[in-house]
Amino acid sequence: MSPDTATRELTADPLAGYASPLQIRPFRDGDEAAWEHYVARAPQATFFHRAGWLRVVAGALGHEAHYRCAWRNGRIVGILPLVHVKSRLFGGALISTAFTTGGGIAADDDAAAQALADEAGRIGERLGVDFVELRHGAPLPLGDAWLAKTELYFGFERAIAATAADNLKAIPRKKRADLRKAIDDKRLAIDAAAPVETFFRIYSGSLRNLGTPVLPLRFYAAIKAEFGDAVEISTVSGPDGPATALMSFFFKDRVLPYYGGAVPAARRLHAYDVMYWALMQRAAAGGVRVFDFGRSKRGTGSFDYKTYWGFAPQPLGYQYRLVERTDLPEINPLNPKYRLMVGTWRRLPLALANRLGPLVARQIG
Repeated sequence: MSPDTATRELTADPLAGYASPLQIRPFRDGDEAAWEHYVARAPQATFFHRAGWLRVVAGALGHEAHYRCAWRNGRIVGILPLVHVKSRLFGGALISTAFTTGGGIAADDDAAAQALADEAGRIGERLGVDFVELRHGAPLPLGDAWLAKTELYFGFERAIAATAADNLKAIPRKKRADLRKAIDDKRLAIDAAAPVETFFRIYSGSLRNLGTPVLPLRFYAAIKAEFGDAVEISTVSGPDGPATALMSFFFKDRVLPYYGGAVPAARRLHAYDVMYWALMQRAAAGGVRVFDFGRSKRGTGSFDYKTYWGFAPQPLGYQYRLVERTDLPEINPLNPKYRLMVGTWRRLPLALANRLGPLVARQIG
């Protein structure tokens, strides 16, 4: 938690019709119920706005949080969950919400959103970070100080139909044919309550194969411990044991299959297809209406895979305020600057990659 406990009071533009002053202040221990109530009611708030991420990131990764609330008339009208990521490799950053794909500002009106953005800029300058990053679904009107990057990450989501037949119809013909064969494969077994250790073993191996460092097991265990039944860990097993593993989040009317991995044998078994299909059907049976396939970078296998399922990519409007940097950050595996690192990581023994991975991954955010 930030040691800064100052409260900023701003008088909203009277032309906007707001009669009372707006206060921006740090999140305090007694604010959690109000914060969570706001997350539940605000349409732009996501699973990554939940207060529990503060404990997960601070407890498992050791980063300092600077969560901010906008108050008016004794109630929260906006929130911003910021995390200070210190890195010798990639430079310091203030990110909402770090170590997730979402977050950003959730606010009732433009005045609250702008006040929270201004506060984020002030915190970034005080901390001396390279940049402040707000992970929005669509860019907010925050002024010229904030730059948008909309051509790197894309989100994928669509409505879940009430019946399996209708959900199958929404999948393009070729992928639907593969899925039907996999569904009928009696060798495949689904476990929707798998241990986090099984998930981590498969997921960490999958990331190593992609050349991506993994966060420590305690991070994923902390997510499950913090959010309980809102987090599901599932596996699909084949003749040789678990072939895929998935950590999914349930939030409001949507399900987010978030962290997924597989062993090499999963491809020929189409175990990935069964994993997502089974989750979709469990979600539909529970009244969930949106399947949020998460973000992917254009030009990657995961981007193509989601389009094969018939999901249309929507650009995500991440916004940046440059503090010490003079150009937008490009901290991603597609950057040629990191190509050697990615190639080297793929060749590491898994045990070594899992030991070294958290040292690097906790600096990426």
